[in-house]
Amino acid sequence: MIKEGKIFLVEDDLNFGAVLKAYLELNDFEVVLVTDGARARSVFKPKEYHLCVLDIMLPNLDGYELASFIRATDPQVPFVFLTAKSLKEDVVKGFDLGADDYITKPFDSEVLLLKIKAILRRNDRNSTPIPIETIINIGGFSFDTSARTLSIGEKTHKLSPKESELLELLWKNQNRVLSKAKALEKLWGDNNYFTARSMDVYISKLRKYFIDDPRVELITVHSSGFILRIQ
Repeated sequence: MIKEGKIFLVEDDLNFGAVLKAYLELNDFEVVLVTDGARARSVFKPKEYHLCVLDIMLPNLDGYELASFIRATDPQVPFVFLTAKSLKEDVVKGFDLGADDYITKPFDSEVLLLKIKAILRRNDRNSTPIPIETIINIGGFSFDTSARTLSIGEKTHKLSPKESELLELLWKNQNRVLSKAKALEKLWGDNNYFTARSMDVYISKLRKYFIDDPRVELITVHSSGFILRIQ
C-alpha cells in the first residue's frame, strides 16, 4: 500500500535510477522512472504526481527544459534537481525555474528521503489552507493570495507558489526585519546554502516587481534578513 505519494523520477543512468527507485519504494513511495528527457515530457501527466525528481544532464531534452515544461503544465507540483552540476550558475538557474531543492551528487539517500518528505508536507495536495486575506493591498499593488497574482494598474505578474508564500510572509512582517533563517525554515524547511540561494532568487524577482511603485521597497539587511517597507 502506497502511503507517501507518487514520484516522477527522471534519471538517465539506468542503474542509479533503478537503485533510487527501489529505495524510495521501500519507503512507501510509488515511483515512475523515465531515462530520457523527451520521453519524460511526453508521458508526464499533470495532477498525477506528488513530486518530481529530475536529473539535469538528460538525453534529447535537458532537465532545465523539462522542468520548465512541468512547471507550465502543472504549476503546483514541487520538483527537485538531482545532479552532478554544482556550479553557482547552475544552482541559481535551477532555483530560478522554481525548484524546491537542488541536490548534488553524490548524496546521502536518507537525507534525500527526508528532504522529499519535508517538501511533500509543505505541498500537501490534500490540504486546503485558507489565507487570512485573499486580497492584500501593498502600496499601489493588489496581491491576490488565492490566484497568486500581483497587480498594479494594467500590469499583472503571475507568481510562483514559493514567490507567493514569501511575499505573504514579508507582508505579515511589513516594516520590520524578517529573519532570513526564520523564512528559510518556514518556507523551505531547511536553512542551507542551496535554499538560501533559492530565496535570494525570489527576493530579486519580487524587488523587480516593486519598481513600479516607489512607495514599496524590499530591503536586504546584511546578515539579518529582509524588510518589506511600505510607505
